[in-house]
Amino acid sequence: MSAPTEAHEAPLTLDQPAPRVLSFWDQSAFWANLGVSLFAFSGAYTVLAPNTDGALQLSIAAGIVAMIIGTVVGGLMLGLAAVPGARTGKPAMVLLRGLFGAKLSYLPTILNIAQLIGWGTFELIVIGSAAEELFGGGPRWLYVVAAGVITTVLTIWPLGSVRMLRRFVTIGVVIALAWFYIQFFRAGIPDLTTNPGPKGNGPFGVDWSLFWIATDAALAVSISWMPVAADYTRHSKSSRAAFGAASGSYALTQIVAYILGLLALALATSDSGTYGPFLHVTLGAFFFFILVFREADQSFANVYSTAVSIQNLWPRIDRRVLSIGLGVLITVLALWLQMDDYFGFLGLIGSVFVPLLGVLVADFFLRAKGSWNTEEDAPSRWGMVVAWLVGLSVYQLINPGDAGAWTRFWVNIQEALGFTKQAWMSASLLSFLAAGLVAWLVGRVAATRAPK
Repeated sequence: MSAPTEAHEAPLTLDQPAPRVLSFWDQSAFWANLGVSLFAFSGAYTVLAPNTDGALQLSIAAGIVAMIIGTVVGGLMLGLAAVPGARTGKPAMVLLRGLFGAKLSYLPTILNIAQLIGWGTFELIVIGSAAEELFGGGPRWLYVVAAGVITTVLTIWPLGSVRMLRRFVTIGVVIALAWFYIQFFRAGIPDLTTNPGPKGNGPFGVDWSLFWIATDAALAVSISWMPVAADYTRHSKSSRAAFGAASGSYALTQIVAYILGLLALALATSDSGTYGPFLHVTLGAFFFFILVFREADQSFANVYSTAVSIQNLWPRIDRRVLSIGLGVLITVLALWLQMDDYFGFLGLIGSVFVPLLGVLVADFFLRAKGSWNTEEDAPSRWGMVVAWLVGLSVYQLINPGDAGAWTRFWVNIQEALGFTKQAWMSASLLSFLAAGLVAWLVGRVAATRAPK
């Protein structure tokens, strides 16, 4: 890939303007590829086992319903997160200067950096594991290092990489997905309404007390891209293109990928391995290689956005230097860590960033009408921090997740308040609404006290 001209590539520092060069189709290819992830195959289990003991609680059919609901809602949320970047030309964490103030934006920025490093690391771990199954073993460290190198190279020319996805990669991914669907249906899909684990108390083996937790797990995957969306949509030619591509293309392909992952889970045997159903069909290894190779776009997006997030703290650092350092970091972490706490990680991501989006939507669209102060001296807005914490608390009370001491803390709060979660309660939706409502009220109060 040849180096693009400076006018058509992302700026190196925050002092430079962001070119508006990405069309709807450029962005659609980008988000569509992010929606197709090996996580959708290896992580499909978490939708059926949305609790801490790992036992399957939902049927495949119930898991598909939960996944579709979570993905559609999450896709709409992602679309809302994409619009401010397109309107202002600012990256995601810089936008938070307008929401919280410049200095207070550092807290969510640091949290975002931590979660993006975690996602980037998980992606390399998944690529390494998938390559091991694909090639029947071999040096896992070599697969991880190769993926880390590809990831780092892509981050040097991020907008060129987005356009490359549209021109070349997306077609191969679509063909591979279609091929696996055909082969799985030819193999014969088992009864999807049976529950592989203990029967629930609803239709299709649904334990409704866990259904919304499963929905939140699927939604959390979508919402994990919310704090990076503006890093890419700031280069969009229009806010309509940004919203449509982020909400529609991402949701569509994530649904396609997750259903495929759940079908593979239904076909899996005890000794087939995580990706065995894909590798055992005709030409499965060839088409699975396309998906493994393309997975680097996931880690690329995480690394690039980590670099841009760091620039909110230090605006004049060259993003290329940051990207190279971060590529090395996640590669080392992927060689060292294992993917044992994926579901707990998703819960923490949802509890932090779903209510943050609720605050952003209420303040940006309802109060500020799309106009924010994103300068380095933007004043602190503690009321919006309070709204965010209210939403986070609502999420954790309903779904404390599986994160060790953090979960025990919220379970103790539940007991102290005498709070019992009801089957209809969705942590994501209620925390989003609670945070948004408090943010709207804070904005109204601030407006009445502002000098005329």
